[in-house]
Amino acid sequence: MSKHIFFILILFIFFSCNNKSEMIYPQKMDLAESVYGSVTIQPDSLYQVYAVVSGILDKNLVEEGDIVKKNQPLILIINSTPKLNAQNAKLSLELAQENYQGKDAILSSIQDEINSAILQYQNDSIYFFRQKNIWEQNIGSKAEFDAKQLKYQLSLNNLNLLKSKYIQTKNELETALKQAKNIYKTSLIATKDFTVTSKINGKIYALYKNQGEIISTMEPLAAIGSSTDFIIEMLIDEVDIVKIAVGQKVIINLDAYQGQVFPGEVSKIYPKKDERNQTFMVEALFDEAPDKLFPGLSGEANIVIATKKDVLTIPKDYLTEGNKVKTDDGLQSIETGLENMDYVEVVSGISEETNIYKPD
Repeated sequence: MSKHIFFILILFIFFSCNNKSEMIYPQKMDLAESVYGSVTIQPDSLYQVYAVVSGILDKNLVEEGDIVKKNQPLILIINSTPKLNAQNAKLSLELAQENYQGKDAILSSIQDEINSAILQYQNDSIYFFRQKNIWEQNIGSKAEFDAKQLKYQLSLNNLNLLKSKYIQTKNELETALKQAKNIYKTSLIATKDFTVTSKINGKIYALYKNQGEIISTMEPLAAIGSSTDFIIEMLIDEVDIVKIAVGQKVIINLDAYQGQVFPGEVSKIYPKKDERNQTFMVEALFDEAPDKLFPGLSGEANIVIATKKDVLTIPKDYLTEGNKVKTDDGLQSIETGLENMDYVEVVSGISEETNIYKPD
């Protein structure tokens, strides 16, 4: 009998010691509530480079990792058709210029005809008005007067027709010259399209095509982004997105920098939800970025949505049934406030002197 009593006593002491080891007091501390998000690092202004024409890749003028300037040529594409079109357009432009401005231009020929018509008109005018004066004095014949008048009228009509022809031809030639200039400019632009250039000052992060491969307007040729500025892309669960605001502080942990913490700030919230994973995209900027960053680096972040100083807290794993803690007097309901991954604020229900026990 004494052996049974001794064994029960040992068990009582063991569980009593075990309970004491799991007993703590609530503590006051500064507490910050945060929202978790997965992180991917991307260069600022990152974009995919496309060609606006099809052809064959003649040469990559840059390599991955190169720093490039805005409008710097990156890739050459082969296609002889635009060059031939440009040459034909140049020939048409030269012909239009010659027709309009050259020594043997069409307008010069018409002007010569006008000058001759003016002399003919002046000559016929003199004879007509002389015959008219004579006829008014009843000298000469009516047939001779009518002949001089008809010749004078024909000369005047011919002169007017040539002047109209000159104006019309000039307008047509001016229009033809303008059209030829526009066609030539368009052909030059098309030729330039076969040299793919950078739209920003940045860095070549990827080249997707090699020399000799067929180029399509539907496939990217390269990826370019900032060489110095990087964006922190975070995926936030839809249940937490309403808590996020631009300007909130962010604590970033990167897998490539184990044990280091980098502060940042929310800079942009994308309003469209990704239906595939039920998340929203949120961007942040580093307060002070690591020395080396690469596109695609991953990690995790906590966005601080609220902070309180010197509040009563308990570890989250001491909660049971959502809002109860185990005390010497049994389960006690408490009112909770802010919480993070490890701790929760106690608004009311227990004090710093309350013993609480970890649930079994």
